[in-house]
Amino acid sequence: MQTVKLKSRGPLVSYLQELLGKLGYQIPTTGYFGEMTDSAVRDFQEKNNLVVDGEVAIKTWTVLIDKTRPALTLGDKFLGEQDLKAFALKHQLELPAVKAVNEVESSGKGFLVDGRPKILFEGHIFWRQLEERGFNPRLISNPSNLDVLYSKWTKAHYLGGTREYDRLEKAANLLPDPKVREAALASVSWGSYQIMGFHAKKLGYPSVQGFVDEMYLHERNQLEAFGRYISAFGCVTHLRNKNWAGFAKCYNGPAYAQNKYDIKLAQAYQKHLSHP
Repeated sequence: MQTVKLKSRGPLVSYLQELLGKLGYQIPTTGYFGEMTDSAVRDFQEKNNLVVDGEVAIKTWTVLIDKTRPALTLGDKFLGEQDLKAFALKHQLELPAVKAVNEVESSGKGFLVDGRPKILFEGHIFWRQLEERGFNPRLISNPSNLDVLYSKWTKAHYLGGTREYDRLEKAANLLPDPKVREAALASVSWGSYQIMGFHAKKLGYPSVQGFVDEMYLHERNQLEAFGRYISAFGCVTHLRNKNWAGFAKCYNGPAYAQNKYDIKLAQAYQKHLSHP
């Protein structure tokens, strides 16, 4: 595997951070190899009789993967080529276009190393979901829960990886009411395609919990949810036409350009077009 070290960036660093998190290191999954990750790597190397240099090369990768091996039996949950081909045929899409979205969203991965779906908890959505269920968030909000309950979007409280589940559980248990847990589940984006839980009923699922249960089963189920979403909201037409800006706006909202989402999709499409 590729060597990563201080100041490295990308999906491989996120994977490293997930592995370290599984071993008990409390670091956020940011995809950036900063000082916290460096300290965790050095501590792991020292405890496992490795050279303590902060560089995650073949030996450190080997020991890390060996230590977390029980969590890596995920192959039976991953999408295969035939899944994407069947999806493209069903929705009348080019396979390279489907592969482009599959690659760009969640870096093409729907599950964490511990087998749970990849998620991101949104505290501002939680605020709205509580209001829809008859709660007044202002009466619930206090300094101890500002990381999971706030009125306006911010990425300041994102932790990434498995620690997003800590935020989810904290939100779900703010009050001993099943409606609060439902609101929390509805405030999460789930799986490979990061679909919000509050869309569950519009996408044909019996409940938010029913949608969440499906997200735990297989990336194929997450792909099915994606198909339902782009059909329900009209994004599929943009994807058929390879109108990347139109698809990005439909799927990710008007702020898509800030993350160059349309450009990343177009580049991924060209890559897969060259290697169908």
